[in-house]
Amino acid sequence: MDIKGKLVIIGGAVDKGSFTETDLDRNAVQNLNFFEAGILRRIINESKHKENSRIEVITTASKIPREIGPEYVKAFNYLNATNIGILDIERREQAMEPEVLDRLRAADVILFSGGDQLRLTSILGGTPFHDIFLEKYRNEDFIYAGTSAGAAAASNTMIYQGSSTEALLKGEVKITSGLGLINDVIIDTHFVQRGRIGRLFQAVVGNPKTLGIGLGEDTGLLITNGQQMEAIGSGLVILVDGREIKDTNLTQIELGKPISISHLVTHVMSKYDTFDLKTFKMHIKSSQYE
Repeated sequence: MDIKGKLVIIGGAVDKGSFTETDLDRNAVQNLNFFEAGILRRIINESKHKENSRIEVITTASKIPREIGPEYVKAFNYLNATNIGILDIERREQAMEPEVLDRLRAADVILFSGGDQLRLTSILGGTPFHDIFLEKYRNEDFIYAGTSAGAAAASNTMIYQGSSTEALLKGEVKITSGLGLINDVIIDTHFVQRGRIGRLFQAVVGNPKTLGIGLGEDTGLLITNGQQMEAIGSGLVILVDGREIKDTNLTQIELGKPISISHLVTHVMSKYDTFDLKTFKMHIKSSQYE
């Protein structure tokens, strides 16, 4: 199936997820720095009408939506994009209201803020709002962009909890269904900064067909045709490929015990590198062999 829309998933740098950030509300002002200016510019450039595109910022995942939403508006305005709205959908009933659905239908870009990805999927999952943006993504020149929780929720399978320090103990990583824009991947955010590679290792060893994607802060992937991934932003993207795993003790150990994995393949991407999800081939933009 050809995908006409574009997917932009960003590792975050602002809202760090409600299940790990205990002082997020208290330090909101200090956290609202939006280092993603380069990525936001790329979103505008990739959108249907560039600076004139209608962009809706969706703050459902955030515990501080009234602070988060206006900061995105300011950031886009600074980049000469002024046709911006904020949709703070806090209840499932709001995701069924005709006015909200009409605004979604008119949007060229929707951008999901950070916060708690489980809040995002539990409020929007299975609603008319969810159905409409899936349809637009598949069939229109439309962009779904998500940072932090908004990125983690984009895939069919979603990590919603798991300690970084204990991530390779069986059962410590919690997984559920995401919003379903892309299949056969699982996405983790704030990846390098929080040492979350163990979370992807456990997610992938349990289902080696699933490609693990770890997004660093101020870093993302632009995915076109549902297949071609390009690294954007200033940091690193880590890919965890489990297709060549040779052995593991996963099914032989009890919950809470350490997991062993033999021959797990990883790739590291930086800006402008590409990776094809059908061929699993990576191209390094500034390769020393070209």
